[in-house]
Amino acid sequence: MGYIPSHALENLRKYAYKGVDKSLVSRYVLNPFWTWFVTLWPTSVAPNTITLTGLCLVLTNFATLLYFDPKFLTDKEGAEGPPQWVYFTWAAGLFMYQSLDAIDGKQARRTGMAGPLGEMFDHGCDALNTTLEVILCTRALNLGRSWWTVSSQIATLANFYLTTWEEYHTGQLYLGHFSGPVEGILVIVAIYVVTGCMGTGFWDQDFLTFTRLERYPVVLQYIPRMGLNDVCMVFGCVVTSVNIVNSSYNVFKARIGSKLNPVTPLLYLLPFPISVAIELFWLSSPKLTESRILYSALFVPFLCCWGLQFAHQVSRIILAHVTKQSFPWWDAMWLWSIAGAVDANLPLLINRPPIIQYNMQRTAIFVYVTLAVTFLSYARFCYLVINDITNYLGIACFTVRKKDKSGEWVAASEVNGKKQ
Repeated sequence: MGYIPSHALENLRKYAYKGVDKSLVSRYVLNPFWTWFVTLWPTSVAPNTITLTGLCLVLTNFATLLYFDPKFLTDKEGAEGPPQWVYFTWAAGLFMYQSLDAIDGKQARRTGMAGPLGEMFDHGCDALNTTLEVILCTRALNLGRSWWTVSSQIATLANFYLTTWEEYHTGQLYLGHFSGPVEGILVIVAIYVVTGCMGTGFWDQDFLTFTRLERYPVVLQYIPRMGLNDVCMVFGCVVTSVNIVNSSYNVFKARIGSKLNPVTPLLYLLPFPISVAIELFWLSSPKLTESRILYSALFVPFLCCWGLQFAHQVSRIILAHVTKQSFPWWDAMWLWSIAGAVDANLPLLINRPPIIQYNMQRTAIFVYVTLAVTFLSYARFCYLVINDITNYLGIACFTVRKKDKSGEWVAASEVNGKKQ
């Protein structure tokens, strides 16, 4: 019942991480800090423990949103927003997440624990963080429950999917001059700091008025009036478009270098727009139904469902990469979303009320059941994959231990009488 067939387990020993980071900020500013920061951690701490600690900080940020802004999950009409000082804790938590996410690989090399398990664990935590940051950042930008938030979710997940798709076909993780894990996170940290200082209303200001560009008639002729938060969303769409071009170019170049068909990988992009189309179809159910999710208190749980399904999707791609398996086209977790989308759109499809989601109470039950199912499915995936990898490679997930030749668990420094 595992996710890794026996013949693919052998490829785990052949895996070697390859990465390229062209970010100047990473190279000249952050990397010296990360190199120092990792020395504060004893070699008895497993790299995956550091990764999980970073994710827990983001989960804490999310928990503070729910605690200080409970109406975001309970009030149909909207929410007031958390106190301004909370945004500073989000900035600190996200910056620490970035730092811990950056040093887990360094810790893995210090302890001899570098390998496919760390790649899987790191990627899985990053996938979960992606949706959580969308929810938090759009809240800080005062976008709330809107199509802009949905657009932000799509753009952010698209960037992550592209990176994963690119790594599968090129064999290496490529971070450009402006990447999500480096500059993208720093931009979000800056947004949290500004919101902490100025409040969420700051982002509703007109961009042309704020920048005083409205004084120039030519600007008014070609640039529409938008809030600062809208401009941030447009900027995100531009970055996504650039990343699409860069990732496609890198894959094209790698395939040409390997004398393989450079067009075939484009077909492997299809699962992402298909999954997005399913979620959008569900969200855009006819307005005349009482069960519309987009502007209700079910919006955040819905995004969490979507994020967990996405995490399962990209984690399977990374698993296929480290075990050299075929690309996963289909994800069974889509079935719940397909059922929800079809049911919510029955008035449009066959001119009859939804069978399940005919009122908000039933819709809430269905959404939360979907959230529970997707969470348990992803948790099962994580457990089975970690169990398969640790058992086959003879390693532990959260302790710096390995098996010696007799099969006994010992400290890494004691295996074969030398430090690993």
